[in-house]
Amino acid sequence: QMQLVESGGGSVQTGGSLRLSCAASSYRNAMAWFRQAPGKEREGVAALARSRRKTYYSDSVKGRFTISQDNEKNTIYLQMNTLKPEDSAVYYCAATFGEVPDPLERTHYDYWGQGTPVTVTS
Repeated sequence: QMQLVESGGGSVQTGGSLRLSCAASSYRNAMAWFRQAPGKEREGVAALARSRRKTYYSDSVKGRFTISQDNEKNTIYLQMNTLKPEDSAVYYCAATFGEVPDPLERTHYDYWGQGTPVTVTS
């Protein structure tokens, strides 16, 4: 079992920044951030695959968001810069012990955090 605890969401104006954190209770092979806006499907925005030592980003956030990890703290972060109103959503942390053929595909992840809301106002 694994528990994930997110923090750092909030409200910010367009162009602003936020940093999300997700603390995991144990080792995991891959972790990711997903988001879900009202009426839309949950989409992957950034992922870390430890076995490949790579990071992955969706086209919509590439160049603006950065995913990173602190292995000593079993924590990942999502630094979000140049935020836009369309980034508004509930952001979820996800993790798995297994391999992730597509790191931004939600069906590969077994554990999910409770979600933290991000609102970007114009």
